[in-house]
Amino acid sequence: MAIRLSEAEISRLLAERKPLPLDYRERIQAKPKRGHKERELDVKGAGGSEFRLILRQSEFNLLDFSVILAYRLPKSNQLFRLRRYNGKSHEHTNTLECRTFYDFHVHMATERYQDDSGLREDSYAEPTKSFADFHGAIRSMLGDCGFDVPPDTQGTLFEEDI
Repeated sequence: MAIRLSEAEISRLLAERKPLPLDYRERIQAKPKRGHKERELDVKGAGGSEFRLILRQSEFNLLDFSVILAYRLPKSNQLFRLRRYNGKSHEHTNTLECRTFYDFHVHMATERYQDDSGLREDSYAEPTKSFADFHGAIRSMLGDCGFDVPPDTQGTLFEEDI
């Protein structure tokens, strides 16, 4: 069953406050993956929504990374990717616009891309200058997507964990 979220639902989920727990650094879960490091952290939103933060970085190419904010659909284990902050390691094409670029970029879930069969909810992306490395992408995503970072950890975030 395909999941469809409206632009209003996507905006509401992005705006929902997402407080990182004080012990988030200890709680981040490592998943063994071939060729890259990956960490996950489940976060409960202030409005009760469940989110997962997924951090991936290649072991071979520092520009090959993804910082993902996913929404866990109610009564399901299915994840809906709201945002994905990617490194400058590959070319990206926005299929519906026939536009290709090679840059750091942010994928965004859109209602329009969900309506076209065969495309992922976050297939649309825009190039960005808001980050130029993995840790900058984490900071950008946390700032853009309603996260509350505990005050004593703002400088380090996940940097020592990856």
